[in-house]
Amino acid sequence: MQYRRHRFPRKYTPSEIGLLARTDELHGWLSGPATKKSMEREYEVYGHAEFGDISRISIAHLYNLRRSNTYQGMTRRYTKTKPVVSRIGERAKPDPKGQPGYIRIDTVHQGDLNAKKGVYHINTVDEIVQWEILASVERISEAYLVPVLGSMLFQFPFVIHGFHSDNGSEFVNHIVARLLNKLLIRFTKSRPRHINDNGLVETKNGSVVRKNLGYSYIPQACAELLNGYHQDYLNPYINFHRPCFFSISVVDYKGKVKKIYPYEEVMTPYERLKSLPQAESYLRPGITLENLEAIANQMSDNQFAERMVNARSNLFQQIIRFAK
Repeated sequence: MQYRRHRFPRKYTPSEIGLLARTDELHGWLSGPATKKSMEREYEVYGHAEFGDISRISIAHLYNLRRSNTYQGMTRRYTKTKPVVSRIGERAKPDPKGQPGYIRIDTVHQGDLNAKKGVYHINTVDEIVQWEILASVERISEAYLVPVLGSMLFQFPFVIHGFHSDNGSEFVNHIVARLLNKLLIRFTKSRPRHINDNGLVETKNGSVVRKNLGYSYIPQACAELLNGYHQDYLNPYINFHRPCFFSISVVDYKGKVKKIYPYEEVMTPYERLKSLPQAESYLRPGITLENLEAIANQMSDNQFAERMVNARSNLFQQIIRFAK
């Protein structure tokens, strides 16, 4: 006698599964309870008898039917979300071990006007000494970004070992990866559910970029004009004349490690760099502490700030004339 496997009778016919699929398509795949309620209303409120059986389906079995081959053959829109997996960069938190040369990078958009995109700023900050280099580009694309990025890396006085970004495609792409590989720089990117991985540069976006350049629209064609201002005024001011808070870790009475910001640790990025043990060893070839000291002592903080403010006023006058 031939063995025949026992099968339970099918409770819902293909036509009833089709009613479920059609309801999902019309309503955009609501939750199970909401979909069941819609089918109940079709039967009980509007008198559509064909929904009689399917409207009594349990929520759990409704989800089972959505996964069935019969259902998926009826609807072309029901697909599971598939994450985009990029193998560029390493999901990891940088570990500079107290050494400069590990930078965080982010982009800041300078507003829109009448459907026209404004200029984009690229902000890079070293994790240990908070040395910051700002540049501007017309668009976030490889053609505009990579040349400026190479120039920005060269403006840091120390050797760059690490480059950390969020998961935006402006940085997580093969062209940027090739540039970093050529320079022997480790490329890391933010981890899921770690919102503070790029927190340092994001705070600088507000306290430096927005504070100096505001939020108003600046035309993309002004990127070159802005870069002249950044290189001659804003970047030297940030690194040689603008004090920053630096934290130290202490253990409280509960044994918990917390960060405090004592007044004694308030200093400029250059002063922080100079205070590191063997600071000279971190510098790029051709750069010495004597060179940097000469730049820092050319004028006082207030004198340089006044010079920068005047330059910024002239910059925005040019931008206004350009935008008219």
